[in-house]
Amino acid sequence: MSDRDNLAKRAIPHMTLSNPTTHPVLPSSAYAAPFDSSAGRFAVTGTAILTGGTGEIGFASSRALLQHGLQNLMLFDLAPSTDKVDQLRQEFPQSKIEILHVNVADEEDVARAVDRTIEMFGALNALVCFAGIVGCVHALDMPIAQWRKVVDVNTTGSFICAQAAARKMVAQGTGGRIIFTASISAHRVNYPQPQAAYNASKAALVNLKSSLAAEWATYGIMVNSISPGYMDTVLNEGEGLKEARDSWCGRNPMGRMGLPEEVAGSVVMLVSRAGKYINGADIVIDGGGIVF
Repeated sequence: MSDRDNLAKRAIPHMTLSNPTTHPVLPSSAYAAPFDSSAGRFAVTGTAILTGGTGEIGFASSRALLQHGLQNLMLFDLAPSTDKVDQLRQEFPQSKIEILHVNVADEEDVARAVDRTIEMFGALNALVCFAGIVGCVHALDMPIAQWRKVVDVNTTGSFICAQAAARKMVAQGTGGRIIFTASISAHRVNYPQPQAAYNASKAALVNLKSSLAAEWATYGIMVNSISPGYMDTVLNEGEGLKEARDSWCGRNPMGRMGLPEEVAGSVVMLVSRAGKYINGADIVIDGGGIVF
């Protein structure tokens, strides 16, 4: 019998949707203040992993989560910056902050790092994926190796981290939060730079977010994504990018690029008690550029 004939005999797995008896809900006592207070509504507790955590956006989000009460922070980065970790430790001496050298595209490396996080902090409550790469090259000239690397880091790497984190959250039975960093590039073609691989990798992340939100809600795991616009970071500095920056700002209703801390607020909301009924959402943070 051929493989094609076997298709008619296959059975597919079915998702299990959540219900009030199976959905893990973090008790109110886990938060620093009652839910109906200003502090309690946006309280962040427990342990969070941030990949790409020493980049400018990841660092700003790390600070914001710690400001809102996060007790344990683990940073995954391919090029760890101990200076930034020391800065966070000085500013938040009441919190435990660690960093590990991790290649998010390496399944075994990620599994070891997540295991190490659990060993150090005892549990895992949130994962925020900032690790990613970009490449601007005309599609006709793009080496396939570059295409594969961009997709491997941005899309596959995010899934590897999410799967490893979710397995721990399911075993704990306490639910959790997972946030992917997509991009405005997931929603429209950027101009003037050609970056087909990056755009495709981020668009895939938005759908992956929705797929995992559907599958993992039954475990109390909320999966969402953020889609930042052009950010005023070192990646977008230099005279060689002046023309592109002028174009990006000129096509934005607010006339400027965003700041890393303007992304951090959405991360806090999605990880905090305020985001406990937000699942499968993508928040565009681009000053309104998407309206054009």
